[in-house]
Amino acid sequence: MSFTEKQEGLVKESWEVLKQDIPHLSLRFFSLILEIAPSAKNMFSFLRESEEIPQNNPKLKAHAVKVFKMTCKSAIQLREKGEVVVADTTLKYLGTTHVKSGVKYPHFEVHFCFNLKKLN
Repeated sequence: MSFTEKQEGLVKESWEVLKQDIPHLSLRFFSLILEIAPSAKNMFSFLRESEEIPQNNPKLKAHAVKVFKMTCKSAIQLREKGEVVVADTTLKYLGTTHVKSGVKYPHFEVHFCFNLKKLN
């Protein structure tokens, strides 16, 4: 799978915006997921039993940054190499964690009707 020129341009443009404030934007991204699909809170072990506002949860903040950085690195690899190289142990861990949390394919299809400007 490779990007078209237009897709590559969008990835580059998005990354330039995202890398300026990964902590804020990544947390905002996960906050929007929880606004759109409140039941998703139960899929995060560190949110499941918490009454704390998700945006104030330090574990969510750390998770959000980690996911954003990994996603951005993957996008760069895909653009530069035409493939994403991730260690098998990382993929197995991610798969196991998502299966244990009850994540199903439709959960990845949460569509957002906003652009990067609305993340701010």
